[in-house]
Amino acid sequence: EVSLDDPETAFSTLANREELNPEEDSIHHCLYQFTRNETLTETNKLLCDVCTQRHCGPKNNVKSEKKYVYTNAKKQMLVSLAPPILTLHLKRFQHAGFNLQKVNRHIKFPEVIDLAPFCTAKCKNVAEGNTKVLYSLYGVVEHSGTMRSGHYTAYVKMRAMNNHLSDLVFRGQSQALETEPVKGQWFHISDTHVQPVSVSKVLSSQAYLLFYERLL
Repeated sequence: EVSLDDPETAFSTLANREELNPEEDSIHHCLYQFTRNETLTETNKLLCDVCTQRHCGPKNNVKSEKKYVYTNAKKQMLVSLAPPILTLHLKRFQHAGFNLQKVNRHIKFPEVIDLAPFCTAKCKNVAEGNTKVLYSLYGVVEHSGTMRSGHYTAYVKMRAMNNHLSDLVFRGQSQALETEPVKGQWFHISDTHVQPVSVSKVLSSQAYLLFYERLL
């Protein structure tokens, strides 16, 4: 999608991301890096249709010898529509020569996360004036083992029916103003074995997939 927004506001976010100062090895740091502002230069220059037309004239006057114009540009990936369910997939592998190696270090993640610093200032389904987009954790998938073999387990929060979430999913409406984690009991599931666990146990897991439901 080509944006013709004012360059001064094109990269604005709902909340000031520069005040975030994310901690290393945290989900906030991952999101900060994923949504950082990038400069496209040299071999990464952007093909600019407007610049090309200015250089060569209207398309109907351009013959086969048309020369495309590439220009320096800025790129940033931001959330333009806050989802009812936020799914974060961590890349848990890295290249080691010609092989892939699993990344086993712990990535910190919170029970409630604010997505506002990673949302565009014109986020479509956030009420004007809101500077928070809060989500509550309700599921984690963890992988143990290596790149060649292993075992998947899950942590799931059993909680009451969330009418607010249903409104978001089925009607796209947001009216509730919850800001605290959804209450419920956490369980660890490994094949057919299920046992209750504490939230501290969940937050210390080596997450591979994180599932959050929208609060605000």
